[in-house]
Amino acid sequence: MLLMCCVLLLIFGFVALVKGADLFVEGSAALAKSFRVPGLIIGLTIVAAGTSAPELAVSTVAALQGANEIALSNVVGSNIFNLLSVLGLCAIIYPVRAEPGVLKRDFPVSVAATALVFLLSCAGCVFSGRIFRLKMETFAGEVGRAAGGLLIVLFVIYIVYLILDAKRHPGQEDHTKKKPLWKCFILIVAGLLLIVGGGQAVVYGAKEIARTMGMTETLIGLTVVAVGTSLPELVTSVVAARKGETGLAVGNVVGSNIFNMLFILGISAVIHPVGVNVASVCDMGILFLASLLTLFFLRRGKALRRWEGIVMVGVYILDVAFAIIR
Repeated sequence: MLLMCCVLLLIFGFVALVKGADLFVEGSAALAKSFRVPGLIIGLTIVAAGTSAPELAVSTVAALQGANEIALSNVVGSNIFNLLSVLGLCAIIYPVRAEPGVLKRDFPVSVAATALVFLLSCAGCVFSGRIFRLKMETFAGEVGRAAGGLLIVLFVIYIVYLILDAKRHPGQEDHTKKKPLWKCFILIVAGLLLIVGGGQAVVYGAKEIARTMGMTETLIGLTVVAVGTSLPELVTSVVAARKGETGLAVGNVVGSNIFNMLFILGISAVIHPVGVNVASVCDMGILFLASLLTLFFLRRGKALRRWEGIVMVGVYILDVAFAIIR
């Protein structure tokens, strides 16, 4: 009975997160248009933040509650899911092409951010060889408050660069009808309430399911929570792929991954130092390799083709199987 209530609470939390993110993006974008903010800047900042709002809510709530395993595994698991499963499914639907700027600028930033978090958290344990003698649940390092602050600063620098670049290369002006300010604020507030409430529900439900079933918080965060909080990216990218807008799909995934790794993990670490266990070290290694594999596929044929998408989804399934049996 308790397990069923926790599952229902988890589902409610996911629904609230997705709907809240949708309302937040709609209200924020409308508000930005009212103040004549260029559409490209809206896409680079507000939409990216909105699709990653579920991860932000879950990881910050987990950090506040001391559930650090969920805070980190949610970020890493979401990024793995975004790269392998979301882009893989998009490639199965339609060949996925990436803008040159994404391949030259944003994708390398995403890979570098993953490598930086790895170095800040557990490089000493790994390079000393001590990690190979430890069990999966054993502590291997942490992302401290200073490291979290550094990640946030790097994220701000990245966003400022994107905004300046967007102003140098403005797109077409948006002539769509503007919403009244009061309606924008209602959408933003309603979205934030749903995001915060959904985040609370997901973290509590995930912790109770892990406790009831004897599963680790790392496993729950890496699989169920990570997939659930990545639903906005999945929906946005799959819809974009069906419409042939595959550049948007890649940009959405890569932008969300950078937001997750630098800003969300940074905020979580500033709130409470995020402990890293051996399992999370393995997951960061898998994320790094998945990033290189995706980048190789995109550059190799100028697009992700259907067979490559099938390979990526298959790799994700193997990763989940490894997470369960390890």
